Amino acid sequence: MYTAFLRSACVFTIALSAGVANYASAQTTPDPDLKARCSQLTSYYDRYGASRSENSDGARNSTRIAAGIDCDDGHYEKGIAAMEALLKQKNFDVPPPTTGLAQQPVAPLRPRGELRRTVPATQ
Repeated sequence: MYTAFLRSACVFTIALSAGVANYASAQTTPDPDLKARCSQLTSYYDRYGASRSENSDGARNSTRIAAGIDCDDGHYEKGIAAMEALLKQKNFDVPPPTTGLAQQPVAPLRPRGELRRTVPATQ
């Protein structure tokens, strides 16, 4: 009786430790680029998708809420796909992903809106 109990306890312990090891290996570290993209799209929709009109759902949009939950849970691909589809449905231009690199500044405008002349470099 005692050996049967000891044997079943050992089998249970081994099965439990294998399950925990499998669960730990299934979790991966989040990709910071996907996390940033998810945050970018939800922030973009929160900024430009909400208005003061009567028909605006803004941050109360159920698709936006579900995408935010997906992003918080680490399902970035699902959240990004949902936000891109929502932005296209609302006739927004989907912003390009940020590259993390500084962009070339635009030449400053003159008072009448004309671009300033750039002086060609002499050699």
